[in-house]
Amino acid sequence: MLNVINKKNNLEILISTTKKNNLDFIKNIFFENNKDIYPILVINQSEKSLKSNKKNIRIINSRSRGLSNSRNLALENSSKKYCLFADDDIVYKKGFYDIIVNEFECNKKADVITFMMEDKLGNLFKNYKNQTKHNKKSIREVNSVVIAFKRAAIINNNVKFDPLFGLGGTFETGDEYIFLRNCLDKNLNLFFCNKIILKHDSVSSGKLAFRDENIFARAAIFHKFYGYLSYLKLVHHIYLLKKKNLISYNQIMNKFLAGLRGIKKFKSI
Repeated sequence: MLNVINKKNNLEILISTTKKNNLDFIKNIFFENNKDIYPILVINQSEKSLKSNKKNIRIINSRSRGLSNSRNLALENSSKKYCLFADDDIVYKKGFYDIIVNEFECNKKADVITFMMEDKLGNLFKNYKNQTKHNKKSIREVNSVVIAFKRAAIINNNVKFDPLFGLGGTFETGDEYIFLRNCLDKNLNLFFCNKIILKHDSVSSGKLAFRDENIFARAAIFHKFYGYLSYLKLVHHIYLLKKKNLISYNQIMNKFLAGLRGIKKFKSI
């Protein structure tokens, strides 16, 4: 399988990072793999320039802000048949490249494939559903760093991230959901593969759904896709948070108001 990788090099890793002045983080990401054989594109959002002396590592320094802007810049400058989004705090499992390439080569219908990840203790990052193909409900659980895709399908359909959402944006979360939702709306085929490709810290924004900031962003997403039905969606969302014991009874009103602020803010933009 290494021969396939060395000959084709048809999967590019798109890494988003900020304020880096050396490539030490690359060593950490590929700690269990050979960092010198994979095509890598780094988007470094910084006032200072980061340089590469490696043939397989391209770097674009940008003064833009926000994770979604970084992802979009990576999309525009990607160059391989398949691509994989990445952050600077993950560690790829040994053989991850083989897994992703094989899944696309075996599933010709797939435009996007999402994978699984584990936390630093070796536990599954979340309770992944036993399913094959994604829908509007299942994409809510996807983290951006496990999204791989056919470049042509994304570029030809003009699928992008919304700069309003994600770290550094007006709304701190929801960027990967909007990206995948746009894929579904363009009738692309989204599949799930129950194989682990990386390790990630056990804390993520998706696990903090009870925070005001997350509810603020979630409500904005509701209005983006459902208009005035967003108010009913918000009520249902608060109900689910309470049902899962993520909030208490005396927090319900404040959380609902946080959601209303998110809708109001989105409508004002």
